[in-house]
Amino acid sequence: MPVLLLLCLTVSDCTQSKEEKYFIHNHLAFTVKFHRDLQTDSARIVGFEVKPYSIKHEYEGKWAEDKTRLTTCDPHTKRTVINSNTPQEVDDKKEIVFTYDVEFQESDVKWASRWDAYLLMSDDQIHWFSIVNSLMIVLFLSGMVAMIMLRTLYRDISKYNELETQEEAQEETGWKLVHGDVFRPPMNSELLCVYVGTGVQFFCMIVVTMLFAILGFLSPSNRGGLMTAMLLLWVFMGLFAGYASSRLYKLFKGGEWKKIALRTAIMFPGIISAIFFVLNALIWGQKSSGAVPFGTMFALVFLWFGISVPLVFVGSYIGFKKPALEDPVKTNKIPRQIPEQAWYMNPAFSILIGGILPFGAVFIELFFILTSIWLNQFYYIFGFLFLVFIILIITCAEITVVLCYFQLCSEDYLWWWRSYLTSGSSAVYLFLYATFYFFTKLEITKLVSGVLYFGYMLIASYAFFVLTGTIGFYACFWFTRLIYSSVKID
Repeated sequence: MPVLLLLCLTVSDCTQSKEEKYFIHNHLAFTVKFHRDLQTDSARIVGFEVKPYSIKHEYEGKWAEDKTRLTTCDPHTKRTVINSNTPQEVDDKKEIVFTYDVEFQESDVKWASRWDAYLLMSDDQIHWFSIVNSLMIVLFLSGMVAMIMLRTLYRDISKYNELETQEEAQEETGWKLVHGDVFRPPMNSELLCVYVGTGVQFFCMIVVTMLFAILGFLSPSNRGGLMTAMLLLWVFMGLFAGYASSRLYKLFKGGEWKKIALRTAIMFPGIISAIFFVLNALIWGQKSSGAVPFGTMFALVFLWFGISVPLVFVGSYIGFKKPALEDPVKTNKIPRQIPEQAWYMNPAFSILIGGILPFGAVFIELFFILTSIWLNQFYYIFGFLFLVFIILIITCAEITVVLCYFQLCSEDYLWWWRSYLTSGSSAVYLFLYATFYFFTKLEITKLVSGVLYFGYMLIASYAFFVLTGTIGFYACFWFTRLIYSSVKID
C-alpha cells in the first residue's frame, strides 16, 4: 500500500520573480516486473521501472496522518491521478505531499535474460565501421608484405643464390651483407628476454580471457568477475612467461637462468604494484570506500609470490633444459660498421611511425572500452573485441616486418630492440588518446581523481606496450630466420 508522507518545504534564501515558477516531482510510480516459472510455481523479479510525476495532491479537511485520504492518490480505491493538469509548485508557504504507488506486472523475460534490457546493442554500426576500418589497414599492410615476400624477397634470394664468385657477392648491397651480424645478441639482451617473456604471459592471459567471455563464462554485469579472472589467469600464465624468456636467453648464450627467471617474475608486476599502491594510498587519504582493503592486498601478494613466481621458475627451468635454437647463419666475431642512414630510417622516427597503424586499428573500440571503465557503462560485445584483437595482432606483425625489411636493406642489423619498440610505440598513442578523452569526455575537476585516471591509464598503456611489442618482436624473429635460411651463404 502507498505510504503518504507530509513534508513542509521552506524556501528562505531564494528570491523568485513573479514570472518564474518551480515544480517538484513528488510522486513516484514503481512498476515491478516478475517472471513466473510454471514448473516450480514460483516467481522472480526480473526488472523494474520508476517514473516521476508532479501532482498537486488534494484532500478534504485537515491532515490527520493515516486517516486522511487523498482524492488524487487513494490506496483504497487504487486510483492515482498521474496525468494531472495541476503539478505541484514549490512554495515556501504551502505543504507538499510525497507519495508513491507500486504495480506488479507479469513479464515474459526469463531470469537468465534479465540483463538484456541494459545490454541492447544500439551502436552496432559503429562497431562494424571499426572492423571495416581495421580490415582496410590490414589489407593495405598485407599487400605490402605480399609484395615484399613474393616479389622483392624472391628476386633477392634468387639473385644471391646465383652469384658464383666471392667478388660478385661483395659488390652486392642489401640485407644479405649483414648476415654475419643480424643474429648478434643485442645490448641489454637480458632485459629484452624479460619483456618478451612478460609479453607472452600477457598474450596468453588476454586470449584465454576473451575466449571465456565469448563463451559466456564471464558476465558483463559482474564487473569484478572479469578482473578476478584476468588476475588469476595472469598468475597461472607465469609458466609460459618463464619458458619464453629462458628460451630466448639461451639463444643469446646466457647461462644464469635463475636470474632471468627472477627478473621476469618480479619486474613488470613490481612496477605495476608500485603505481597501484601509490594510487590506492591516495584513495585511502580521501577516505573513499573504493580503496582496496588490506586483506585483498595481502591476497594479491600471496598470488604473486606464492603461485606466479614459482610457476615462472618452473617454466624457465623447462625452457632452459631444452636445446637452444640454432641460428641460420654464423655470426662474425667483429661487428660490421653500420653505414649512415637516411633521415626516414632514423630509429626514433621509424619507431614512432610504426605505432600509428596498430593504434589506428583499435582506437574506435578503445573509445567504448574507456566509456565502460570511466562512465559506468556495460561493455559486452566481446565478439567484436576478439576480432579487433586478431586484427591488432596482424597489424603489429606486418608493420614490424615491413620496417624490419627496410632496415636490413639499409645494412642496419640492430633489429632486436627496434622490432619490439616499433609496434610497442602504439602505447604512446594510446596514452595520448586517453589524455584527449579526459579533456573532452570526462568532467573531472578534483586533483586526486585526475591523478587516479592518468595513473590507471599509464598502467594500461604500459601493459599495451608489452603486449604489442612482443607481437612485433616474434614476427621479426620469424621473418629474419626465414629469409636468412633461404640463401646460400659460405
